[in-house]
Amino acid sequence: MTVKIDKSNVLRNIPGQHKVLLEMVGKAADALDLQAYVVGGYVRDVLMGRQTKDIDVVTVGSGIRLAEKLRQMLPGVTSLKVFKRFGTAQLKVRGLEIEFVGARKESYRYDSRKPVVEDGTLEEDQLRRDFTINALSVPLNSAAKGTLLDPFDGVGDLRRGIIRTPRNPEVTFSDDPLRMIRAIRFATQLDFNIEEKTFNGLKKVADRISIISFERIRDELMKIIAAATPSKGFLLLDESDLLPIIFPELSALKGVEVRNNIGHKDNFYHTLEVLDNVAKKSDNVWLRWGAILHDIGKAPTKRFSNTEGWTFHGHEVVGAKMVKKIFKRFRLPLDERKTYVEQMVRHHLRPIALTKGNITDSAVRRLLFDMGEHIDDLMILCEADITSKNESKVQRFLENYQKVRLKLKEVEAKDHLRNWQPPIMGEEIMKTFGLKPSRMVGVIKTAIREAILDGVIANDEEEARQFMMKVAAEHGLKAVG
Repeated sequence: MTVKIDKSNVLRNIPGQHKVLLEMVGKAADALDLQAYVVGGYVRDVLMGRQTKDIDVVTVGSGIRLAEKLRQMLPGVTSLKVFKRFGTAQLKVRGLEIEFVGARKESYRYDSRKPVVEDGTLEEDQLRRDFTINALSVPLNSAAKGTLLDPFDGVGDLRRGIIRTPRNPEVTFSDDPLRMIRAIRFATQLDFNIEEKTFNGLKKVADRISIISFERIRDELMKIIAAATPSKGFLLLDESDLLPIIFPELSALKGVEVRNNIGHKDNFYHTLEVLDNVAKKSDNVWLRWGAILHDIGKAPTKRFSNTEGWTFHGHEVVGAKMVKKIFKRFRLPLDERKTYVEQMVRHHLRPIALTKGNITDSAVRRLLFDMGEHIDDLMILCEADITSKNESKVQRFLENYQKVRLKLKEVEAKDHLRNWQPPIMGEEIMKTFGLKPSRMVGVIKTAIREAILDGVIANDEEEARQFMMKVAAEHGLKAVG
């Protein structure tokens, strides 16, 4: 990639508001006789022309003192948080977050990912950084302000598009194994390559990832999933042997089995194609999770018969049931977002079933009823699921899906089922027939719903009320009062 750099004054590349703020950090450091540097990802992103709102400042001394001094000098500081245990402080100023920490050096025991931290020099602080492109720093004090400090040729790695560790990669990754997934995350986000020696070192200590909490793994995984081409990250997770450890259900989809000269597609690579296809159409990370998990039930449902060949009967139902377990492991939210992903997995075959014959209004109503406001997302997933290399086949499927989309619009305009609410609520049924909460109330509600979905009556309050009276009469009920 092209990186234009004036090493004598990197601050020239910094946006105006940020530049003013960093100049104030330098003045605060001068007032305290401390050396201060803007470091890491902020410097990297400035050099790459990427926008960022997170600024890390390292000082040789107390980062907390520097943050407190800056707060005194700056109007409009909305908050100052001090973390004495970690020796850090965080300021929020006009939508920017600045974190302050003293320069430090670290050492690790093999059985722990928690470092022994000591005060250190800037050079020692840079050496402990995860990657060369994150070890860049720029002095903020008046004496050497703006000069780029690049002890490991991070700028060269930016130009080459390389992720590389400053130290022996086995030591770097063994010290904090999360750095292995961070390496893959950066390679995915920036569309970089992981340098060969670094990647080989990563593979050698891949099993160390087991000491990392799934919360930290989840945070990196979510950034991979949100990238422009998320498949790159999952391919690297697979190639590095990390995937079977952190995501065995997805790894289980990999491979092609052949019996009687009959094979099946590799569902792992198919899943990644679907994920990338969805990523081209939507930034919705939960729809991307739907793509990742849409065929997750294929490994446990795979069967071979001499008459049908390979089958995955019921994989959508089994897959939907697997979602909760996977979400729990990654500490993902067990709320409406999980339900949404379950919906995508459970129903992803239904639109294609509608393309295999005459599309009935009843089938479309039921799909609209089950998917509600998420029907458009389901259609994105279904169209993304077409990964055939046969162009005419792809075109035929897309044309069929277009027919389904038109039918969905037609039925929705007529029946208003996208965000369906029962035209007759349980309270009205109980009041009309003098019932208490009971099975019979549910029977009548269900009968009304099914009549609407089957097209027997319109989604209309008056028609529903008349139908309610008919159903009640069939069960020997009469209106009271």
